[in-house]
Amino acid sequence: MDITFTPEELQQVELHKSKYPEPKAAIMPVLWMAQKKWGWLSEDVMRYIGQLLDLPTAHVKGVATFYTMYFKKPMGNYHIQVCTNISCMLRGGEDIYRHVSGKYGISHNQRTPDGKYSLEEVECMGACGGAPMIAVNEVFYEKVDIQEVDKVLDSLS
Repeated sequence: MDITFTPEELQQVELHKSKYPEPKAAIMPVLWMAQKKWGWLSEDVMRYIGQLLDLPTAHVKGVATFYTMYFKKPMGNYHIQVCTNISCMLRGGEDIYRHVSGKYGISHNQRTPDGKYSLEEVECMGACGGAPMIAVNEVFYEKVDIQEVDKVLDSLS
């Protein structure tokens, strides 16, 4: 796999770097760009980001491992997040999580053998008034029940 940004993406990296007094402050948006491009942050990708930002790989890895939004292993083409924090839990979030887990035979941060789906149990998605909620690849669905979740998931096939 070729681990380099395109010239246009490198311009975007430079734009991120220009927003901060120190280039290392651009690490989070650049990691996000990398994850969007390659799907996850491999050792080689983190090393590349370190080179771009003139940072030790250990620093890049430290940031990437601290934040759960960065994937350190391949995830599914459809990454399903289910909130089970208090508001969502009280409105059926844990039941939804168990349902999705059973439907695909996977649990937290696992993916199906075909690589199509992955599942993540998340603590809070910041929409307590819309509980329970799920997200699929950054598309958010609020006030869902198991039947609505199945409709969303079945539409992905």
